[in-house]
Amino acid sequence: MKVIAHIETVFGTKFGVPRQAGIVDTPARIVFTPEYRKMEAVRGLEDFDYIWLIWEFSESRKKQENGTAAEWSPTVRPPRLGGSQRMGVFATRSPFRPNALGLSSVRLEHIEQDPLLGPVLHIRGADLMDGTPIFDIKPYLPYTDSHAEARSGFAPQAANHLLNVSCPPPLLNLIDETLRKALIDVLAHDPRPQYQNDPSRVYGMNFGGWEIHFLVDGGLLKVTDISLSQPNEF
Repeated sequence: MKVIAHIETVFGTKFGVPRQAGIVDTPARIVFTPEYRKMEAVRGLEDFDYIWLIWEFSESRKKQENGTAAEWSPTVRPPRLGGSQRMGVFATRSPFRPNALGLSSVRLEHIEQDPLLGPVLHIRGADLMDGTPIFDIKPYLPYTDSHAEARSGFAPQAANHLLNVSCPPPLLNLIDETLRKALIDVLAHDPRPQYQNDPSRVYGMNFGGWEIHFLVDGGLLKVTDISLSQPNEF
């Protein structure tokens, strides 16, 4: 398969990426590789509100190729179950699978015609790391893709145990105003692995080129520091 595009998001590392698409309303954009920078290729796409992205768990693949992760296993431990129960890999969305493919439904805001990059898709709600390669884009069709009455197995609804987030205004003001709510929402959804619950541990998360440091005690997440990590468009 050919990589047709890469995504640019606020998530510089895997830690902190929302566990599902659409959970947090974060901005992102899709930039096509040179071969596919043709406006004709997206003609008509602007009439759809949502699109499907087919992409690669590139970090998981790299780990497997480097021998730092085990080969695929028929069972995995879903974070939704606290990491203590095993389910069949094909009953989960685990990145550790025979083919490291991801599938996400995201909202399409608009299509920009950039003089150098060609058509650029501006989207919201992506659950992808910055730089993730994309293999395909398809329109979302509500009449066939939405099944409101479908069973959802061990994940019947979105997690509703949100954390209360405390962030001193001088720190929050370091973040671009358009991204502050998204940052608070990401933190409220608790980016920590389900099995970590040490109230004295300081966690670090990359968000739009900033390092966000925080503590979690019970239902309260407290931001302790925000420092510039690296330049980032977002």
